[in-house]
Amino acid sequence: QVQLVESGGGSVQAGGSLRLSCAVSGDSSSRYCMGWFRQAPGKKREGVALIDSEGRISYAEAVEGRFTISKDTSKRTLDLQMISLRPEDTARYYCAAERARLCPPEVVTAATIFPYWGQGTQVTVSS
Repeated sequence: QVQLVESGGGSVQAGGSLRLSCAVSGDSSSRYCMGWFRQAPGKKREGVALIDSEGRISYAEAVEGRFTISKDTSKRTLDLQMISLRPEDTARYYCAAERARLCPPEVVTAATIFPYWGQGTQVTVSS
């Protein structure tokens, strides 16, 4: 199994940028689908971006063109660069992992498939 620790959240004004990072430790021999998810108060946890073990990426439509997911295998980090942030992006953001070569086809509803989660980091975007 893996352990995940997020960092980089904060408060920004609309139009601003933030970069989230997730440090990965533990199992390094298996292939994992990695992802970023978010959960706003009173809402379900939703997928934002996924990256599979071979680097294929998929995004939720709501963030396409504004968010970029990337991973550094040697440093064992997973990042999420967010630009043009909107108040509706306000949520707690989580890094997650699933032991699988490929990621689920549906990004937004993928949360139930992932067994490994970080503690989350808060992102607040003010108008």
